[in-house]
Parts: sequence; structure tokens; C-alpha cells
Amino acid sequence: MLTNLMMLLSGITTAVAQDSPTDEIAVAYTDRIPEQPIVITYTRTPEPEASVPVAETIIRGSDLRARGATDLRAALSIAAGIEVLPASDGGPSSAVVAAQGLAEQDAYLLVVDGIPYGGAFNPQTATLDLIDVDRIEVVRGAAPVTFGATSFVGVVHVIRAPAGQQPTRAMVQFGSRSSARAAFATSLSNGTVGQSLLGSIETRRFSQDRGKVARGHLLYRAATDLGAGRLHVDLDATILRQTPYSPHPREGSGLTSRFPLDSNVNPSDARADQNRLQGIIGYDTRLGRLDWSTTLSLARTWARNTRGYLRPEFVTSGLESNADGFRQKVHLTDLYADSHLAHQSARLDWVVGTDWLYGDGRQYSANFEYFIAPSGANAPDSHSLNTDESTAVTDRRSFAGVYAQAIVRPTDTLTLLAGLRVNHTDERRCGNAADGASVPAATDCNTLRKTRLAGSTGASLRVWQSGGASITAFADYRDTYKPAAIDFGPEAEGEILRPETAHGWEAGFKAAQGSRLWAEISIFETRFANLVIRENFGGLPALASAGREHFRGIEGEIRWVPIPGLTLFGSAAYHLAKFTDYARLLGDMSIEQLAGNRLSLSPKYLASGVATYAPTTGPQASATLRYVGARFLDKDNTSTARAYATIDARVGWKFARGWGAFIEAENLTNRRDPVTESELGDAQFYRLPGRRILTTISAGF
Repeated sequence: MLTNLMMLLSGITTAVAQDSPTDEIAVAYTDRIPEQPIVITYTRTPEPEASVPVAETIIRGSDLRARGATDLRAALSIAAGIEVLPASDGGPSSAVVAAQGLAEQDAYLLVVDGIPYGGAFNPQTATLDLIDVDRIEVVRGAAPVTFGATSFVGVVHVIRAPAGQQPTRAMVQFGSRSSARAAFATSLSNGTVGQSLLGSIETRRFSQDRGKVARGHLLYRAATDLGAGRLHVDLDATILRQTPYSPHPREGSGLTSRFPLDSNVNPSDARADQNRLQGIIGYDTRLGRLDWSTTLSLARTWARNTRGYLRPEFVTSGLESNADGFRQKVHLTDLYADSHLAHQSARLDWVVGTDWLYGDGRQYSANFEYFIAPSGANAPDSHSLNTDESTAVTDRRSFAGVYAQAIVRPTDTLTLLAGLRVNHTDERRCGNAADGASVPAATDCNTLRKTRLAGSTGASLRVWQSGGASITAFADYRDTYKPAAIDFGPEAEGEILRPETAHGWEAGFKAAQGSRLWAEISIFETRFANLVIRENFGGLPALASAGREHFRGIEGEIRWVPIPGLTLFGSAAYHLAKFTDYARLLGDMSIEQLAGNRLSLSPKYLASGVATYAPTTGPQASATLRYVGARFLDKDNTSTARAYATIDARVGWKFARGWGAFIEAENLTNRRDPVTESELGDAQFYRLPGRRILTTISAGF
């Protein structure tokens, strides 16, 4: 029985990939709505996309390959209301995913093959490798039952093919700005042991001065029958080397003209490097009519950072320091364990389980000040500078939960979902600072423990069906919370902010016509409390709890295949994200009430359009247009960034036996708009990287 279940899950992860050799695997659960893909992120048990009562998007691996999408920004461009903002304080390889109008690094959850990627801390987008992804599931809004106190405004779930069922593919890419990449994926099955091996190496330079990335990634997956069940093991290793570039300061109502477009004011030895090692072991078996799955993941990350940021109103005389910097070591340990029982039948699916997410983070920083010209021409080596202050911070957090969820189908057209989770969070944070280079012991400690319920309920009703075409109405309500984020900056933060909470509803329609047409439209409203945002206190960067906020909007998307080989995607969103009560403390100790103001970097309007022509052989083409509306660069809503649009394109030829050659362009119109706000440099913004042209040769076997 377990073998059949694993074959089913394999079929789920590959049925949506048109060029996968395992397409013939049947997906039994699509019988209720023929030809509909399956989702598992929100429910844990397989459920047809149309009947899941939440707004979500399935991004097929075949579509990713047809578009040449190898990063999150390209991959998620078809998802309504999702904006991927490239670069952040995490380095050129990182990104911030914005959802429901909220652009905060910790507000969404990144999941890879069922494991929170970043654990109890922030999503680790810098080390994420999208080599040969089978599919990506995007859930808009929280997943308070399945993933508890970690997801808030959305879940991005990256899913790869099961061990031993990975199609063999290879890719070599090179292009402008010394860009080069090689990647491969294959199965190494031997007898009863299914094995997969995926790997990639890449190097990239950016239009910004000195900005570059070098990364190597290797993933080994194995699975075999053991006793009455199936054992699976993953080993994942990443080496990342980054030379970060600088954000552009804002002065007055816009970005300052005193800072050259691509200037880099980091020290000459700046870096944002990571080594990450992860091991996963799981066992799936049957207990009578129940499926029992247990997973354990352990990840270690070693980071080294050397950064510098201009001070507000930076002087240029050279007579005094105008920038602050730090050298830093960060060590993170993430442990995730989940064990759950599941029952599936025609009328009732249910899941009962428990999970535990543990994080241990430690940072040690040597802080210094220096003078640098806005051009960055005289960038100093950080080791030549005097260490003014040393800081240490430790943070241990434990998120434990017991959860239960049921999906009831009283009729063939009605699906009801309800779930409840008991969360217990326990955090201890210690910090300390000392003058000079001697690292202090982290002795100023705070502890916060909280037990709280979270849950969701929803329903979907198929209001019309004719043959393979259907229209389904859905609605849901969700209530969740999460402990406040920690950014492991250079400051000695011992304070623990109050937990963030959110509750909201959404409703909408899903329409499908076999595999040719998919459309979804939804309206949502979410109310936040204690949202963690970046602030500046006395010239120092810090995180703060921002009172209350109100998010509402409309999101819609469509996928249409008018003829074989041609796929058209479209999405649009209207977001209104406002403070409803935020009494902000200013530097002169006065209070400013921001109620009614829009959140910074939150555009009202988002839209995207993608056209892809990818027949089995012959000419290939793809074009992606993204539109981002005007947004404010400050919480006072006095500085506006104008709307902009970007274009990515790809043309080429696919030959017999899976070979292909392509020319690709990223940011074809060379837009350089501000997209991401620094959490460490006050009122400073990372811009879009400049145009890049690439040549790609791919092969499938």
C-alpha cells in the first residue's frame, strides 16, 4: 500500500510537467474534477486544485523550463499579487517575497520539499537553488494549521521529484557580466534503492560596482523500502560567496543625486558568504488504513558578513566619518520534526500530527566607522579600521505544535475544511556590547513564552460543471500568529518584540476547462497587530512593532493554452496596505501617528503577462512583462517611486532528443528602479540589477 502511495505522490509531483517521463502515473484524486492538478501545501493530503478553499497557484516545472526561470523572481512572475524583490541586505543572491502588499523578509514562509527553508528564523533565499524543480505551490495568506507559527501572508513551496524519479537533464549557460552556470539532474536508481543527484555551479556579476555571486550546490536523494514502509534520506550542501553592493540613499522626496547610480560604499573586503549543510530523514508507512509519515531535518549555516552603510545626510568633506560598518560571524542551527497520521477516502480526509521547529542563532560583530567618497573609490579594508564596539547576540527559539485538520465532502460538489493548531513558542534572547575588539558574553537576556490557538476554516462549492469545465466558489477564514523576527544585525539586541498576529478572510471563484484553461479571482481582507518593521533609533537600525495594519485587495490570474505548445499567463492585483494605529517614536522623542498612511514599498497595482511557445521540437519563445505601480519610499508617504515595467525574453530552438539552444534577456529595458529597503542602512534602497544577456544550451535524456 505504501508503494502505491509513493507512486501516487510521485505522480502528483510530475503530472504537471509535460516533459517528464513519469507523466503516465495516474492521479486517483483528480477523478472528482477531471484533469485538475493536485495541491498538498495547505492540506498535507492530496486535493484537486479547484476544490481547495484558498487562493493558490501551481507553477509547473515544464513551464519554468520553457521560460528559462532559474530564480524566484522569474519563477513566481505568474502568481497573482506576488512580488519578488531582488537583492537585500542578505546579498545579491537574496530576495524578498512580498504578498498581500507586505514586503517583509519574514512575513512569508519558504518551504522546500515539505521542510521550512530557514527554519525558525528568516527564509534563506540566498542559498535557494531552483535546479530542475518539479513544481512550485504558492498559497496566498497564512497556513496556520499545516505550518503553524511561521507562515503569515503566504507560503512558497518548492517541490522536486521523488528520489529515483528525477528525469536526467543538463544545462550550460553563459553571458554578459561574466555570468556562467552549469547544472545537472539525474536518477541513479539501483535495484530497490531509488536515488537522485542534482547539482549546479554558477557565477554572476552585476551592474552595481563590485557586486558578484559564486555558488555551488549539491543535492543527493535516496529512498528504499524498509520493513512495512519506505525510508527516504536527503543530503543538501551549498557554498555561497557574495560580494554585496550598496543600497541607494534617499534624501528629501527621492533618491539622492549625490550617490552615483551603481556606486558601492562597502569596505573593499565586503562579503556576505554562507556555507549550508542539511540532512533530512523520513519514514512513511501504513497503520491499518492510516498513512503515517515522520520527517526529521537538521540544517547548519555558517555565515561571514562584512558590510558598510552610509549615514543619513552623509558628509563628503573627508574630515569625519560618514559610514558605519561591521565584520560578523553568524551561526544558525535549524531542527524540524514532524509526525502525522492521515486518512483519505472519497468523503473524508483528516490529518492529526505534531511538529517542532527549533532554532539556535548566534552572531558576533566587530563594529567600526569610516569615511568613504560616495563613488566608493577609496573603499578601505575593514581590517585596517579601528574596532569601536563588539557585540554578541544569541537567540534560541522553540515552536511546538499539535494540529488536526479535516476535509469533508458531503456531496460531490461541496468541500468543507476546518483545522486547529495549539502552538507553544518559547524564546530566549541574550545580547551585550562592549567597547573595543574584545567579544563580550551575551548576558542581557529576555525570555518570552506563549501558548495560543490558531486555525482556519473554509468551503468550496462547484456551482457549475459541464464535461471537463467547471466553476467553483470558495471562501475561508484564517487566524494565526508568529513570534517577532530577529535579523541578526550588528547591534546587541536583547529585547524580544511582541508576537505578530493576523486574522482575515478571502473569497473568490476558480474556473477550469480541462488542462486548457485555469482562472482564479479572489478578494481578501487581513488585519495585523504588532507587525515587525524596520525603524531607526538614534541613528541605529532596529526592528519595531508597528501597532495595527489593515490589508485588503483583489487578485486574479489566468492560464490559457489556446493551441498545443502555446501557453498564456496573466495576473493582476489591487492591494491597499495601510497603518490603522501606529504611534511612531521620533528622534526628538515626539510621537507621530501614522494611521491612514500606506506601508512603504507597497504598490496598489501589480500585473504580469507571460507568453510561452514551447512545442516538443522546433522554435521556442517566451516573453514576461511585469508592471509595478507607484509606491511610497517612506512611512510618512512623502517620497514616491514612480511605476515601472520590466521585460524578460527568451528565444531559441529545441532539437530532437531534448537538446535546445536559447538566447535570453533579463531586464531587457534596463530599468533601475528602487525595489527593496535596507534594514541596516537608514532610508536606503536596493535597485533592480541592470540588463543581462545569456546564452543557454540544455539537454534532456
